[in-house]
Amino acid sequence: MPERSLLTHSDLDVRVSDIANDGILEILNHAVQGSEGGLRFRLRNIKTKILAYKDQIRFISLYKKNQITGTVGACYRVTGQGNLRYPSSYIRYLAFQSTYQTSSSRRLKEKAVIKSDKDETFKRKTLDIFSKPQLLGYKGISENDKHVMYALIESMNERSKNLVHQAGYEYIRSFLTVAFSRFSPMTDERVTLVSTAEEKEKVKSLLLDYYRDYSFFSLDYAFYGDKYYVLKENGEIIAGVSAIPGSYTIYDMPGIWGWVIMKVLPKAPYFKRLFHPEEFRYLVFDAIYCRKGREKALAGLFESVCASEGYNTGLTWMDDRSDLFEKIRGGVKMGALNRMLNAKPGLVYARFINMTESEKDYFYDAPAYISGFDFT
Repeated sequence: MPERSLLTHSDLDVRVSDIANDGILEILNHAVQGSEGGLRFRLRNIKTKILAYKDQIRFISLYKKNQITGTVGACYRVTGQGNLRYPSSYIRYLAFQSTYQTSSSRRLKEKAVIKSDKDETFKRKTLDIFSKPQLLGYKGISENDKHVMYALIESMNERSKNLVHQAGYEYIRSFLTVAFSRFSPMTDERVTLVSTAEEKEKVKSLLLDYYRDYSFFSLDYAFYGDKYYVLKENGEIIAGVSAIPGSYTIYDMPGIWGWVIMKVLPKAPYFKRLFHPEEFRYLVFDAIYCRKGREKALAGLFESVCASEGYNTGLTWMDDRSDLFEKIRGGVKMGALNRMLNAKPGLVYARFINMTESEKDYFYDAPAYISGFDFT
């Protein structure tokens, strides 16, 4: 789909594209994510992960005098099962040119200028794009279809929360970052890669059953890179996880423990294996499966996967009211980094399109599946 204009006003132009062009990649590769006082980081290897979305991603970009100043991505997939199954678009990659990422006082002054100089109608129509998936050029989507657009936002990121509120998004759930670490991970002979089509179908069946009551669950990226590992006992799959390599450059972490992690761990014997802010290498543990009652086996699975892939640290994100989160927090030995981690909760916001109040209620009551792939 060639880039096309959605809105114009004075010297401003809002365009949509299914390709991350050079201008979009330039902004994304230099954008610092997060908020002042919270975790601030920069994603690495962005282009590779964008390509994995194939034709299921759109970029909505703001141009000023034909120069790109900001962009945001919308990733399409069908998520959930039963009463939670809907076409969905996940909003991510919100980024602006570095010249727009200024100090708080300067931003306030710029905001006042923008408010006086830009037509409020243009602003409203721009925000409305994020509740009108039919404008993004996906096949088979019309304005009368039911659809869920959702975003995951750090609780301290006031700018992003303000934007989604203005766009009509509702807060529905919260989630937390969970870390796994081992100084010297060891492999476990019970852990193997899924390598046959038959075993892959078995894992798909197990995952669909395990996450049948979760919103936003999808199998689209569960087998990304063909790195799905399973732990077997007597030929039966007890636990499984997708291992996706990720890398951040970390600029700041909040709190006392954040200072310790940033300043002490990189210099401390053993601990420096777990964390380097300049290039924090980790595995994303995605599409986690565990037979009920066997959650403690996840520690052995995660350790063996880290050893096999050459990592010391893994990250995953979980609804903080889900059963899996409670089981891991209460009985799985996740390691030193998780004990030090004091991450603020993330927030799940959703815009329900052409849906009744009773249809929305399911999303407030169900745990949200937080796709680890979407964090890489």
